[in-house]
Amino acid sequence: MTERRVIFIGKKPLHAYVRAVVKAMEDGDKELQLVARGVTISRAVDVAEVCRRRNGHIAQGLPESVNIQRLTCESEEVEGDNGTRTVSVLRIDLEGVGDVPVRQEE
Repeated sequence: MTERRVIFIGKKPLHAYVRAVVKAMEDGDKELQLVARGVTISRAVDVAEVCRRRNGHIAQGLPESVNIQRLTCESEEVEGDNGTRTVSVLRIDLEGVGDVPVRQEE
């Protein structure tokens, strides 16, 4: 299996991460992984679902179908100002199947 491109989900708006997925798939990376920690986990799930359903104008640049291959839920120890704390981590493996639509220049 080849290395997947990893997209870390943070606090940017949802469409920024959907655009990152579209860009990665346009660049030829049909397999990628979304990684989210703590409070950003719900945003990662939203990004995966928008991509899977190809909802919205931005997502129209995705391949014919985007499948969720695997979900991994784990926890990590993170050093902070107040010592070590445990943070939940969600990894979502996406796979683009089919051709990416050709972008028409404006």
